[in-house]
Amino acid sequence: MKDRLPWVEGRRLGAMVGRGSAGGLSVSRMTAMMAYNRISRWSGALGVCAIFAIVRPAHADPRAVVELFTSQGCSSCPPADKIIGELAKDPSIIALSMPIDYWDYLGWKDTLADSRFSARQKAYSQMRGDRDVYTPQAVINGSVHVVGSDRAGIEGAIGTTDKANGVMSVPVSMTLTGKQINVSVAASSKGPAAMHGEVWICSVSKAVPISIGRGENRGREVTYHNVVRNLLKVGDWNGSAGSWTVPLENISREGVDAAAVFVQDGNRERPGPMLGAAYTTLH
Repeated sequence: MKDRLPWVEGRRLGAMVGRGSAGGLSVSRMTAMMAYNRISRWSGALGVCAIFAIVRPAHADPRAVVELFTSQGCSSCPPADKIIGELAKDPSIIALSMPIDYWDYLGWKDTLADSRFSARQKAYSQMRGDRDVYTPQAVINGSVHVVGSDRAGIEGAIGTTDKANGVMSVPVSMTLTGKQINVSVAASSKGPAAMHGEVWICSVSKAVPISIGRGENRGREVTYHNVVRNLLKVGDWNGSAGSWTVPLENISREGVDAAAVFVQDGNRERPGPMLGAAYTTLH
């Protein structure tokens, strides 16, 4: 039985997550770790655009990727948004905000939301085998979810997933040189636990202040941290050392000033544990 936290409220999508009903308010602690062996055959070209001539290495060896699924229309979310800003200051954590769009009908259309993030959150739920799709929800290392406003729960989940074989075990590096990002993924040292995955790149806006005019947060100004503005696949990783040169053309947009790369087991429809990641500022 899941441990519930009656003292933290979270807005939950209805039991049938694809129907867009408001559902009730719910929270949950953690679900069990998962391991996945399937790999996507999808491939495609991508790029990001920038005009930088200096080289900036990414932070080395982070211990966690924390994804916050949040919404400007959710009154329970601002405390979680603040926590993501605090976590973003820790170079050992890659904290990302992924605003969802399924609460847009409640009176305020989220200006940062992306339907791909809603689909990603639901895919995590399907892989866990539960119906826990709510805001604010933090997914840690692709494996465990906790209420996004529960700082202690997030820290505990980082510690739990860090002990799992293969999770965040693959060194990933990223450098920005001129108008391209060079991504390198080392060979696996964990055997079957980390032998394949997909490599994804995110364009990131480090801080986005939003004045909310309607809905549950009407009249508030909330700053969203490390907001993912685009998410694109770089390629497939097969356990051996690999490198990719990403011309910057497809993920640059106004306000983008950082990038994150992660290697994740599974695929877009069936996301699994995070195997490695890197983050760098662009200017």
